[in-house]
Amino acid sequence: MREVVRIGCGAGFWGDSPEGPRQLVRHGGIDYLVLDYLAEITMSILARMKAKDPALGYATDFVSLVMKPLAREIAEKRIRVVTNAGGVNPEACRDALLAAFAEAGVDLKVAVVTGDDLSAQSERFRAAGVTEMFSGAPFPERIASINAYLGAFPVAAALATGADVVVTGRCVDSAVVLGPLIHEFGWTAQDFDLLAAGSLAGHILECGAQATGGITTDWREVAAGWADMGFPFADCRADGSFEISKPAGTGGQVTPATVAEQIVYEVGDPTAYMLPDVCCDWSQVRLEITGPDRVRVSGARGLSPSPTCKVSATFADGYRCTATMMIVGEQATLRAQAVADAVLARSGRLMAEAGHAGFAETSVELLGAEASYGAGSRALATREVVLKIGVRHSSREALQIFAREIYPAATAMAQSLTGFAGGRPEPQPVVRLFSFLIDKAQLSPLVLHEGGSLPVPMEFTSAGAASSVAQPPVADDPVAGETAAVPLVALAFGRSGDKGDIANIGVIARDRDYLPFLRRALIPEAVRRHFAHHVAGEVERFEWPGLGGFNLVMHKALGGGGIASLRHDPQGKAMAQVLMSLPVKVPAGWLAPGGRLEAFRTTGTR
Repeated sequence: MREVVRIGCGAGFWGDSPEGPRQLVRHGGIDYLVLDYLAEITMSILARMKAKDPALGYATDFVSLVMKPLAREIAEKRIRVVTNAGGVNPEACRDALLAAFAEAGVDLKVAVVTGDDLSAQSERFRAAGVTEMFSGAPFPERIASINAYLGAFPVAAALATGADVVVTGRCVDSAVVLGPLIHEFGWTAQDFDLLAAGSLAGHILECGAQATGGITTDWREVAAGWADMGFPFADCRADGSFEISKPAGTGGQVTPATVAEQIVYEVGDPTAYMLPDVCCDWSQVRLEITGPDRVRVSGARGLSPSPTCKVSATFADGYRCTATMMIVGEQATLRAQAVADAVLARSGRLMAEAGHAGFAETSVELLGAEASYGAGSRALATREVVLKIGVRHSSREALQIFAREIYPAATAMAQSLTGFAGGRPEPQPVVRLFSFLIDKAQLSPLVLHEGGSLPVPMEFTSAGAASSVAQPPVADDPVAGETAAVPLVALAFGRSGDKGDIANIGVIARDRDYLPFLRRALIPEAVRRHFAHHVAGEVERFEWPGLGGFNLVMHKALGGGGIASLRHDPQGKAMAQVLMSLPVKVPAGWLAPGGRLEAFRTTGTR
């Protein structure tokens, strides 16, 4: 058993830079290279690719831009590779890999994890009355893909066959890191604390450069390194402890703030983050600087997992079409809104004359007039905006009428209308997400390797009770005497993420002394008011005592989410920044000369 296993993540999504894997292979000193390509949006795209060509349906960049150029170095350095690049067709990904290795003259063994694809069972799910786990909607009539989120033990089993490269279909993102740790350290299905710690390492690494200062709130501290961002690795030990770092000399930074922002990303209740292998309690996680660009992570706890696994299905739901154009000059916002109203009315009338129903949904956003802020916009008088009009309809032909009526606005409507991006817009399919739970007993993960196939039974354990983090009551105003209002960003940093139509914003105090003020300001009702233009469901708040902050979970917040949404920000990437403008009352003395927020008063930055 190795004392330390170094695992580096070279891709956080399909389309990430091939510089990440190259950097880690050549300068990271890694034992494992992991790459995470799959998001809920990506699965629907891959399903459409496979429907058109049975040889596709996987992340082709993994083969052409990563493994083919690096195969010889990976083989020479004995680096093992684990990835979910298989998408909805992992066997095709394996075949493409073997062809690339043969061309490069290297002998690397490939194993494939299957068993996540449940599309052949759609009729059974429909007959059983399966409903959507969040909305309660009935099972769709037509399904594009159905994939269960498998865990890490099949990955470990694949490595045990001697595979140099393990390709999976849909698994939880963190499994590509936890699998190697199970294999290296012999962790068992009952080692809940270790599995929770390994899952946390995977969660921090899975989005690549997000953990090394990418998209961090305090962007000025890392902007100089954006041109050569470092990709993260974790030095992991058998006791579950690990440290996060990056290759020396690369851009970005690894600090408690950059790591904390990644920890809160796309998490709900931090005491009960459910994964196939373990129920994670990350509420007491602590971060400690142990060297330059090096942070130790501790405090993860685990409970027995649920007897169910999450399944994500995708289905077609008509078409959408989006057009953008620029309007310049005085009253640009008013003129842009007038153009949008006229285009929708004109195309709607022509659609009706052609026998089509009206639009199923429309979305108008004035980009540059702070559309993301709703009624809180401070830029309504701007003299330059980009008008975005999005529409949805069950008929492609109806949307082609809309698309034809965009360009005529250039000569019939507002002066200065210009900048039609990409020519006449083309209607695109709307693909929606349908999530549900399935008993693990109904899943049959299988490892396909050179020697044959290996079943990997799912562990069936009853769910453990989640630990409890007390939610302190909202106290009376903690400020005694004269007060002043500062934006949230002066007191905290944060990160937003998405799960379907649910958005979360993790907010971490810059100083634990600020927590009472944040607790008072970030009540769910206030957050919902701040996002009244976006959030249609409830807002939940969870305490995160280990990190010194909160996690805000907003339901029905993304207009359907993913590629079903007509919004310019369908995944809530900008929502943390929007929240950073929320006013928070603090003692007025904090802004006085010598006060703890004096720098913010004088410069507008913390």
